[in-house]
Amino acid sequence: MKSAEIREAFLNYFADQGHTVVPSSSLVPGNDPTLMFTAAGMVQFKDTFLGREERPYTRATSSQRCVRAGGKQNDLENVGYTARHHTFFEMLGNFSFGDYFKREAIQFAWNFLTKVLQLPEERLWVTVHISDDEAADIWLKEMGVSADRFSRLDEDNFWQMGDTGPCGPSSEIFYDHGEDVPGGPPGSDNDDLDRYVEIWNLVFMQFDRSADGELHPLPKPSVDTGMGLERIAAVMQGVHSNYEIDLFQALLKAAGEIVGCDDLENKSLRVIADHIRSCSFLIADGVMPSNEGRGYVLRRIIRRAVRHGHKLGHKDIFFYRLVKALVGVMSDAYPELREKQSVIESALHKEEEQFAKTLDKGMALLGDVLESLQGSEIPGELVFTLYDTYGFPVDLTQDIAREQGLSLDMAGYEVAMEAQRERARAAGKFKQDYTGALDLEGSTEFLGYNATNASGKVLAIVRGGEQVDRLEEGEEGAVVLDRTPFYAESGGQVGDCGYLTRDGGRFEVADCTKQGGHHLHAGRVLQGGLSVGDTVQAEVSADVRQATALNHSATHLLHAALRKVLGEHVTQKGSLVDSERLRFDFSNPEAVTAKQLHAIEALVNGQIRANTPVQTEETDIETAKRKGAMALFGEKYGDTVRVLSMGREEDGDAFSVELCGGTHVARTGDIGLLRIVSESGIASGQRRIEAVTGAHALAMFDEAQQRLEHVATLLKTRPDTLADKVEQLLVTNRKLEKEIAQLKTKLASGAGGDLSSQAVEVAGFKLLAASIEGADPKSLRDLADQMKNKLGSGVVLLAAPGEDKVALVAAVTKDLTERVAAGDLMRFAATKLGGKGGGRADMAQGGGTDVAALPGMLEEVPVWVESQLK
Repeated sequence: MKSAEIREAFLNYFADQGHTVVPSSSLVPGNDPTLMFTAAGMVQFKDTFLGREERPYTRATSSQRCVRAGGKQNDLENVGYTARHHTFFEMLGNFSFGDYFKREAIQFAWNFLTKVLQLPEERLWVTVHISDDEAADIWLKEMGVSADRFSRLDEDNFWQMGDTGPCGPSSEIFYDHGEDVPGGPPGSDNDDLDRYVEIWNLVFMQFDRSADGELHPLPKPSVDTGMGLERIAAVMQGVHSNYEIDLFQALLKAAGEIVGCDDLENKSLRVIADHIRSCSFLIADGVMPSNEGRGYVLRRIIRRAVRHGHKLGHKDIFFYRLVKALVGVMSDAYPELREKQSVIESALHKEEEQFAKTLDKGMALLGDVLESLQGSEIPGELVFTLYDTYGFPVDLTQDIAREQGLSLDMAGYEVAMEAQRERARAAGKFKQDYTGALDLEGSTEFLGYNATNASGKVLAIVRGGEQVDRLEEGEEGAVVLDRTPFYAESGGQVGDCGYLTRDGGRFEVADCTKQGGHHLHAGRVLQGGLSVGDTVQAEVSADVRQATALNHSATHLLHAALRKVLGEHVTQKGSLVDSERLRFDFSNPEAVTAKQLHAIEALVNGQIRANTPVQTEETDIETAKRKGAMALFGEKYGDTVRVLSMGREEDGDAFSVELCGGTHVARTGDIGLLRIVSESGIASGQRRIEAVTGAHALAMFDEAQQRLEHVATLLKTRPDTLADKVEQLLVTNRKLEKEIAQLKTKLASGAGGDLSSQAVEVAGFKLLAASIEGADPKSLRDLADQMKNKLGSGVVLLAAPGEDKVALVAAVTKDLTERVAAGDLMRFAATKLGGKGGGRADMAQGGGTDVAALPGMLEEVPVWVESQLK
């Protein structure tokens, strides 16, 4: 059976048994910051198992895409070296939420394997937990499994989500690959070998483990199962390695054709075929290469694949070309691959291009160290340099070391890494921390959605890292109120500023932050004092709040416009909103063009001019999602969420619907105007837009107009004819530059008539090393070519000194490039001048800044060339 046929047979079988077929969830777990990636089929049902979420069904089945390449579940280092480790795999599973339990789960599994897939019973081995007599009786007495092919195990057959919470015994089914494969049955001394392979795990969640370790029976025991599609496909296709199944064979052949390798069992080829799956699916789910979190894991996988391509001798950009083959074999089951093919290819191409710039240099550095390495351990300082300077993830260096039979000095690496972190901490500027000493129950009631002025009672005061009863005039601290109109910094919006006043007392609030449910008003006493128990009037700076609200509301319209112009792959990666401007970070594989920026700005301003009401609604998270509200992955939302709807589409739907707890305008027209200030890259696959609204946007237009008028005055024209005037000047300038270049070439050529006679003989060959006054790099290259032709056979090094730098060109005739490389000569010469350079074997360019060292360098060139020729 083909892999697609197995997947379809599994889902159809369980659908016939009353299970709801649920689509695979994203590889980025929603609302679960404890997980790096979705690594099992049960992840999307986690809240259902915990009783936090109700589903309209009690039985489910799915084929879940999974990644294990980061966090606690990380198989990356083993991929390519074993038969069954992958960064990406598919998990077939069936689930019961308080419906059926052990008997039905066992019956379903056995019937599917022996009747649907028709696997011989004598090839299957079953295990249960040592304490699970109930499951043992079902297997042995009801299903008729032979006691000779049955084991009771301890830790291997007990599953738990964490130290506390749902847990229970499990039952595993193994496939016996036969006596010709080494290894013993589960529970034996050599059960870690390849003969018996686990193909299905049935987890019986029947307990809730409390903090003291006690197991309490769950009121509704549940079932969670998982069977790797790749493993069962290997069994059904009669092969021992997952890389021999149809899915991988197609990818291996495509990869082999691209990199020029016809050995489909080559470990590097297997790494590439595995990695294209995880990389493509991660990008399809919105993850982009970066230097942190999920994006960094993706970058590690891409760079590992690229390095293995180079290991096979393929130096060109290649990895992105495999996406087409992957779409061909997996897009029927996962259509999002086809829909986002161009986005995936673009992101991979850009990342590989970026890594290619440093890969050769890093590999050369590592090669030099390995040649002179004493012992079998690569120094930690080198491991850090490869990571910090050349972008080599540590596991990539580990991969290379493994091939050489070496290990890494991880202790030394951590020392170097910690030193860098310390430097970063020292360079950073942090706000004073008022939260450490706060010991207070309850929460502050927030009134700021409807008011900027309200009375409140002082519940606590923090000063200098401890809780105090009073602040005197001039002292700084943080004040906690029972109720407040001040917005506390969150969701990218800065905290409000303003004043807390009482008779004879005035406290200036510079910022408002949150700890738990309390708002901390940080600032300084301007007059009198402030004590716990005082009643104060809390007054937000209304102008600043309103300006901040304009920018925050505009970010929602901007986000929606970005998705409409650039595509649905765009997701928010961060934001910062204050009264001056807005900053919005988002995922996109390439820079946004000027035309796209204009379209985005026009869309936002169109919604602003429409002046539609802004609507907010408080509801539960599931209702909000059904309304189409966008939520940020990794954000944790409470039972009640605030849904913000802004703008109108032509069909009447809201232009933007998102979850947001910030403060906003009443109507879109209140924003007045949005003007994009800049668009830039902040990491690979991540962009940043900065913009202004309202009065700040109008001020920006006024400044631009004033600059335009000033330039027009300088050029003695009017603003409306300025473009024509500039174009005329550019034409004139280009003409003059061309004439200057021609004069310099003539000058250099004239000097060249005498140059060839300055060549000297070194080791039986001609060498010309000379300084040419007034030449530029282009004329220097032309002159070097002329000198090569005149010499016939020889080496040329020409220098053009300026006031603060020297331009260099090296050239070598083709008959000598095997003995003297122009690039090596250039590196020698440029280094002597405090610079750098490089190039081909026959032509190289460079330069330096130590003009005074030029005569001495030219004198040393004959000695260096002679050493090369000899």
